Amino acid sequence: MKPLKLVAVSAGLGRPSSTRLLADRLLESARRRLAEERAVEVRVVELRDLATDIANNLVTGFPGPRLREALEAVTQADGVIAVTPIFTASYSGLFKSFFDVIDNTALTGKPVLIAATGGTARHSLALEHALRPLFAYLRAIVVPTAVYAASEDWGTGASAGDDLAGRIGRASEELADLVLRRPATTERADTVVPFEQQLAALRP
Repeated sequence: MKPLKLVAVSAGLGRPSSTRLLADRLLESARRRLAEERAVEVRVVELRDLATDIANNLVTGFPGPRLREALEAVTQADGVIAVTPIFTASYSGLFKSFFDVIDNTALTGKPVLIAATGGTARHSLALEHALRPLFAYLRAIVVPTAVYAASEDWGTGASAGDDLAGRIGRASEELADLVLRRPATTERADTVVPFEQQLAALRP
């Protein structure tokens, strides 16, 4: 049986980056859960390193080798973790540009965990009004729990750290469960009933 592939996309701009740190923690938590059932391969795609390639693709319509390899890693993954910093109450431009160059059917039915980082907890709603609609448009299956980490979540206080750890654990558990159930879900989704047949079934 082939190993499951789990890929995290991090749109953090700095080094070190709280966005990358959150991506790593989510990836490791999901990996541990999946490893109870199957072998797992994990990878992080750092968008910071692909910024020029993404811009060139937007202009030319063709990905360079590095970007093409990253796009294949994401579209061929069994599960994706997508993490962005929040700028002006939304995802970063780099994050959006990367998903703009992915074919809009490539993530159909794919389990995705959305997460974000920001300076204040007031921006946490960006997960629901920006990220979740983006992946709904791409027809991915987004896990119910989204994870937001504000600056205070990285502090030394037990309550803040425990709360973030709890959200990470819950979200990664949901992602792992979706990944493990995906073959059956995909099979059902591939069975398309013609519209005329659906109408006929409604007639008395």
